[in-house]
Amino acid sequence: MTGRYRTAITELEPDLFQVATEPSFAIGQRALLVRTARGNLLWDCLSFLDPTTRAAIRELGGIAAIAISHPHFYASCVEWSRSFGDAPIYLSDLDRHFLLRPSSAVVHFPGDGVEPWAGVRVVRLGGHFPGSAVLHWPAGADGAGALLSADTIAVAADRRWAAFQYSYPNRIPLPAEEVRAIADRVESLSFDRLYGGWPGDVIQSDARAAVLRSAGRYLKVLDGTWPRS
Repeated sequence: MTGRYRTAITELEPDLFQVATEPSFAIGQRALLVRTARGNLLWDCLSFLDPTTRAAIRELGGIAAIAISHPHFYASCVEWSRSFGDAPIYLSDLDRHFLLRPSSAVVHFPGDGVEPWAGVRVVRLGGHFPGSAVLHWPAGADGAGALLSADTIAVAADRRWAAFQYSYPNRIPLPAEEVRAIADRVESLSFDRLYGGWPGDVIQSDARAAVLRSAGRYLKVLDGTWPRS
């Protein structure tokens, strides 16, 4: 990939940076770098990592921890960790068997979440994978809170809505009980903005209500009570 690809880093809001590979590679996902007083957390991961990318990330303060939403984004997370002082990599214990490159830097957290440090919390929602997670960043969106969701909760084409799927490329829906569980966990979180897993995927405001509204619509479609007209 070296010489044919580059990393583009874009500030999305104060202390939040998009890290993306150009031209688009594989499924085209982005990573997000959250800057905090305790250090920077890299949310999700990219395959491509070169010396120019390392230097650019170091200029922003480096990486103190890595957390990944689900196995599709594990990518070269171990290589990223090694490049930044063996930064701990937080992954749900429920998806342990999907990690094909073991590392002492990996922290397989049990249960429904882990807090790398005060101000950022990885919250397991399940659904897409048993351990699928989001990152709750209360300081985001000017203090109204932001949720970094990849496609645990996907941003729909109509930004008033979100989507929940077992398999996005194969269009396989989640069962109703899994969507209810996601909605129940989201209700406990306070956030106004939601960032999905691809460039441009964002619900800028009232995102919590959009997610809960979307879950309600999804459940009504599944039980046949959503109006067709």
